[in-house]
Amino acid sequence: MKQEGNIPYKIYLEEQEMPVSWYNMRADMKVKPAPLLNPGTHKPMTFEELQGVFCDELIRQELDDTTAYIEIPQEIRSFYRMYRPSPLVRAYCLEEKLRTPAKIYYKFEGNNTSGSHKLNSAIAQAYYAKKQGLKGVTTETGAGQWGTALSMACAYLELDCKVYMVKVSYEQKPFRREVMRTYGASVTPSPSDTTEVGRRILAAHPGTTGSLGCAISEAVEAAAVNEGYRYVLGSVLNQVLLHQSVIGLESKAAMDKYGIVPDIIIGCAGGGSNLGGLIAPFMGEKLRGERDYRIIAVEPASCPSLTRGKFAYDFCDTGMICPLAKMYTLGSGFIPSPNHAGGLRFHGMSSTLSQLYHDGLMEARSVEQTAVFEAAEMFARVEGILPAPESAHAIRAAVDEAVKCRETGEEKTILFGLTGTGYFDMVAYEKFHNGEMSDHIPTDAELQAGFDGIPKFPGNEF
Repeated sequence: MKQEGNIPYKIYLEEQEMPVSWYNMRADMKVKPAPLLNPGTHKPMTFEELQGVFCDELIRQELDDTTAYIEIPQEIRSFYRMYRPSPLVRAYCLEEKLRTPAKIYYKFEGNNTSGSHKLNSAIAQAYYAKKQGLKGVTTETGAGQWGTALSMACAYLELDCKVYMVKVSYEQKPFRREVMRTYGASVTPSPSDTTEVGRRILAAHPGTTGSLGCAISEAVEAAAVNEGYRYVLGSVLNQVLLHQSVIGLESKAAMDKYGIVPDIIIGCAGGGSNLGGLIAPFMGEKLRGERDYRIIAVEPASCPSLTRGKFAYDFCDTGMICPLAKMYTLGSGFIPSPNHAGGLRFHGMSSTLSQLYHDGLMEARSVEQTAVFEAAEMFARVEGILPAPESAHAIRAAVDEAVKCRETGEEKTILFGLTGTGYFDMVAYEKFHNGEMSDHIPTDAELQAGFDGIPKFPGNEF
């Protein structure tokens, strides 16, 4: 492995170089993301209407389209110091394996017990809940990274934590469930018979393996019926992208330190948390006309919200009890096949990222899971980290772009987000190795069934 110039293999920022503020991309967007709508009145949701679901300070962050930088409270920064700054790594071995002139960097967010980037927002949301004097929080989780991160944050702050875990992941990833329980969280497979909306979904879809939309509905209902609780979400919302901007801010600071400028920035895309966080400061430069970057969102072919979805107002949950968000969506009733990238099974995409994609500021592609695991295995063998299935979507696209560079001779610099580790995903790796993994791409007819459920009202044509 040859190290280039004075650039270290792993770039670590000093503690004093950690971000002291989160960056809000919306402040620099000429076309702002459309506001959340009240599903009954189709009017923008007010602060007061959102108070029954979210913590007060998080609502302020959710509705803020103008403040570019929001200070990170000292208590959160102190928690971040347990695992941040996270390393920016030059993938020399992967470059050598691919025989590419491209320079490949990845920002590794799996170096904490939760195993992913989700802890960046979990501690922030738990902090604001604690500061408001709440008893606890409810949430959903797909692959389990968000539930694990939130259970850790709640244990640290002595808050109760109720997690609704997508049933297919609950069954495939029992050890992720047990980590959550170790940190004191209660974990319920979703859809369940413990909530009214869960019972309704089970009646309509007997034997369903669940979806993030189902789990969101149950978590929101649980927050509403339990006094002193609020609902928190690990992706999709503007506030989450704000907290995750530490990923991109650190990445850019590390690259600036050594004069590195990425040509291509790649992130896996489910609801948008890690992608939005990684691209934040780079997109800010692009929005302000200071520098251009090619930004690629990578999603599973089995749940292709950006590449095959409709840009419209839709419910964020299958039970249709949440506000309406304008986003690229497959319909809140769409339940994807039980693929192994549990964190990329949401039917929609962040309103912020949806608007950026709609405006042509970034591109998207979908990939099949067997190709994703081929890239994951290659990466594990040469770079020494076993990636989560979600992260491996970004690896797949980075490999593909690096191979293009080999074919054209271009020396592009590629940055991608390695969102977490795959040590709780061994059932998926086992199925891949045994040749039991299949690729499901929904037909147009299957997608149409989801589109038919998108609310129809004046101004929501698609």
